[in-house]
Amino acid sequence: MNVSREEAYQLLTEYTKSDSLIKHALAVETAMRAYAEKFGEDVEKWGVVGLLHDFDYEKYPSEEEHPYKGAEILKERGYPEDIIEAILGHADYTGVERKTLMAKTLFAVDELSGFLLACAYVRPDKKIANVKVKSVKKKLKDKSFARGVNREDIYKGVEELGVDLDEHIAFLIEALSKNADILGV
Repeated sequence: MNVSREEAYQLLTEYTKSDSLIKHALAVETAMRAYAEKFGEDVEKWGVVGLLHDFDYEKYPSEEEHPYKGAEILKERGYPEDIIEAILGHADYTGVERKTLMAKTLFAVDELSGFLLACAYVRPDKKIANVKVKSVKKKLKDKSFARGVNREDIYKGVEELGVDLDEHIAFLIEALSKNADILGV
């Protein structure tokens, strides 16, 4: 199957109506594309993985259903196994091992992308480009800030990907800044 961003976006919007969840998907897509480029990987495929990682979440938000329902839908539609496996692996509770660089990257960017958007939203100018690494790290320690973001997953993702936390944060800020208009930051 040829992985088409257009088809993936249609699938995302078929299952997801929430503006914030769509923005999250676009942020993770942006982060995945940036890392794919950096690593010399398939930018389109990695972008699709980012776009679709939570497409089933709004309809199936429980740990019993997400991302399993999404994986079933992707299988039915003929998506490649490595995409499905990466999406299953982005939720630590599935127990699906992250074997590929794509799967490890998805896990490493998912929670942090959402956290960085939250950091931008509380800035007076609401600009992701003006978010500083030092400020992000300070907010990571504040359990009441963006409390829905799993900090353990952020740290575990950095470790699995084998990148420095400061560099990872800076890389994602820069990547998300390039898509700031679409992301609303």
